[in-house]
Amino acid sequence: MDQQKLTSYPKEKINILLLENISDAAVAEFTSAGYVNVKRLSGALSEEDLIREIKDVHLLGIRSKTQITRKALEAAHKLQAIGCFCIGTNQVDLKSARELGVAVFNAPYSNTRSVAELVIGLSIMLIRRIPDKNTAAHEGVWMKEAKGSYELRGKSLGIVGYGNIGSQVSVLAEAMGMNVFYYDVETKLPLGNAVQIRSLQALFEMSDIISLHVPSTKTTTNMINKETLKYVKKGAIFINYARGEVVELDHLKEALTSGQLSGAAIDVFPVEPEKNGAAFSSPLQKLPNVILTPHIGGSTEEAQHNIGLDVSSKMLNYLEKGASFGSHTIPAISVPAVDHTHRILHIHQNVPGVLSEINTVLSQNKINILGQYLKTNDTIGYVVLDVDSKLSKEAFSLLREVTHTIKARLLY
Repeated sequence: MDQQKLTSYPKEKINILLLENISDAAVAEFTSAGYVNVKRLSGALSEEDLIREIKDVHLLGIRSKTQITRKALEAAHKLQAIGCFCIGTNQVDLKSARELGVAVFNAPYSNTRSVAELVIGLSIMLIRRIPDKNTAAHEGVWMKEAKGSYELRGKSLGIVGYGNIGSQVSVLAEAMGMNVFYYDVETKLPLGNAVQIRSLQALFEMSDIISLHVPSTKTTTNMINKETLKYVKKGAIFINYARGEVVELDHLKEALTSGQLSGAAIDVFPVEPEKNGAAFSSPLQKLPNVILTPHIGGSTEEAQHNIGLDVSSKMLNYLEKGASFGSHTIPAISVPAVDHTHRILHIHQNVPGVLSEINTVLSQNKINILGQYLKTNDTIGYVVLDVDSKLSKEAFSLLREVTHTIKARLLY
């Protein structure tokens, strides 16, 4: 199939909006594919500003700060896909996006190495009490001493959440000579010599360093609190480069000031400023041997480049081929282009009878289906149809009128 004619719409009429300083790699992917209307804004947008900007947008790219609400989604009548150029998607109302037929993509693996390397670096800094010595040196005090400073080798690292990042931290930690243990709600096969521990309490009691790598869910919200922290091994180090909602910071402060913990590194917070230079406040500020960073765990040039390539390619595959692999809202379908056909995408409510109606209305009008792919989730169904190219416009008009249709698109 001629790639220049892969889509039935003029590419110059497709509007792409990228917020929050998304990588140049993403812009290059879109422009090299022939899309010229790519607008970039440096920061996040409020709901009101987003509604104003999103009206005629087909593809929207965001990072972690822009909140995509139902109100914003309902204002975006042309929106086909949202790309979250980061690991998470919790900034998007996924339920509403699903109900409105908007595909949502992210990059769950692209910055794992960046985070994992930093966790190891922080572990070394904290166990050697470098923050204290650094502060003293800046204040003109010479603090050359070995007291309270240790090597990582032979120490126990407790990883909470053995997913993509947690498992990579595990590998790097073993290379440093650490003993690695992990807790996860699911049974996970270990990498290297790591050992799964069946309870959070047991993990905390045995770990010299604790590192969190869990998502933000109802079950993880405030999972680190006064009750769980009392099981921490005295003098342990605590690292959270996962999600801010997971830790009760006031309780963490108590554990640090009491000496239960000897140090901490925190990168994510329950409430974070929306833009650079904004005021920031945390109960952990000015505590000794505590490193606070502004949500930069995955912020490296390499990670942003990889995320830009990953998410933009998923969005283009959906826009140009109907491939929804990696979407959190549209059921995953990955299909090849079929020569001498036209492709129609049909998103509908997942209720009985819709597929039957699609097939019936096409057969009654003598439109031959040359390829059909269906995938459903709890809410919606997604059908990719390849039909006779001579009858595709008629087929498209008929499918738009099918009961329970959410969105239909004549792809090519």
